[in-house]
Amino acid sequence: MEKKLKRPELLLPAGSKEKLDYALHYGADAVYLGMVDFSLRAMRKGELITVDNLKECINLAHSMNKKVYLTLNIFAYNNDIKKMAESAEKINEAKPDAILFSDFGVYNIIKKYMPEIPLHVSTQTNILNYEAVKFWQDLGAERVVLSRDLSLEQIAEIKNKVPDIEYEVFVHGAQCVSFSGRCLISDYMTKGERKANHGNCSQSCRWSYKLVEETREGEYFDIEENAQGTHILSPKDLALINYLPELIDLGIDSFKIEGRTKSLYYVSAVAKAYRKAIDDYMKTGTINKEENYNEIIKIGNRGYTTGFYLHKPDSEGYSYDISKGLAGADCLCVFLDKTEGKYKVLTKNKFLLNDEIEIITPEECFRTKVLRIIDEKSGEDKELSNTNDISLLELSNTPKDYKYALARTIGVKNLR
Repeated sequence: MEKKLKRPELLLPAGSKEKLDYALHYGADAVYLGMVDFSLRAMRKGELITVDNLKECINLAHSMNKKVYLTLNIFAYNNDIKKMAESAEKINEAKPDAILFSDFGVYNIIKKYMPEIPLHVSTQTNILNYEAVKFWQDLGAERVVLSRDLSLEQIAEIKNKVPDIEYEVFVHGAQCVSFSGRCLISDYMTKGERKANHGNCSQSCRWSYKLVEETREGEYFDIEENAQGTHILSPKDLALINYLPELIDLGIDSFKIEGRTKSLYYVSAVAKAYRKAIDDYMKTGTINKEENYNEIIKIGNRGYTTGFYLHKPDSEGYSYDISKGLAGADCLCVFLDKTEGKYKVLTKNKFLLNDEIEIITPEECFRTKVLRIIDEKSGEDKELSNTNDISLLELSNTPKDYKYALARTIGVKNLR
């Protein structure tokens, strides 16, 4: 019997127009995106989202009855405020469903130039208590994004005290070592060239360090170093897929996935996994924890943790051996077109003739065999498809709908 609970929104990152498209087709109810000048994530490749193509991106989502939230959550300097005011007319024309912000100056710009757009308060404001929620509610906010530094019990108390506002919480993705993302390490380590709170973090917390504590009398910390160094500041990634029932029961309105700089495969696969977990619980009142975990370990990660949600993180919540996320399954190719029974693909990682691979689409997940690889330009058969090759494939099993299909390796490697 279907569980009588409010269906939460699944909110995915959209670092480019292409990722927006895939996120929505793989199950997102809404996406959040930032324009180049005003985002806390500076994108470096793909079709970047600017003030000029913002309307096109939002129209695409609205054509699917999905929502788009615009992030204007940098800590703004004077020149940023001026640019934002100059961009207000085009932002209004684009009609985002809400704006996320954290800076009081940005708040004033929104209220002055974009008063009709709903306000969502970013996690950068460090909302840790119900009085902070009331404060922002009194200033007109329709939604608050709670700090990742809260436990389930604390979230429940906040919602109980202030029930008449929307709540958004992070459920998956990379975590910052600093308090709710307010970090100065990158700024310091790059001599002011890479400001984390201005969209250009160098991820200094992922670097390898050597450290000796000598300033506290009688208190020393041993640091074991391996061949990769010691990543003492690098938290594991957050993964709450198996704790969604508790959050749904609390009545949380939106589940947020981190990762605007992550790959197309990441956005698609994580959306598919969380979409299924939410739908399973809403329909049956249960989830398949083993299946859920097996899906998310195929996505790039530094190891997973529940963050602050269950208990305060200890040493097990850090990734000491690596800084870059490792996927349990490699994305092999993106499907581009179909002609005369052959699939045109863009290769992301090398694969060979006769390899068994796994195809995922918004509706399917199945295994198939590569029967033939043809060079797109020459038309000649070949034994492998290399990274960045465009090839034509013949497969033993084919997707019902190839559009938005991706291929990946079978099984799980890099199990951490």
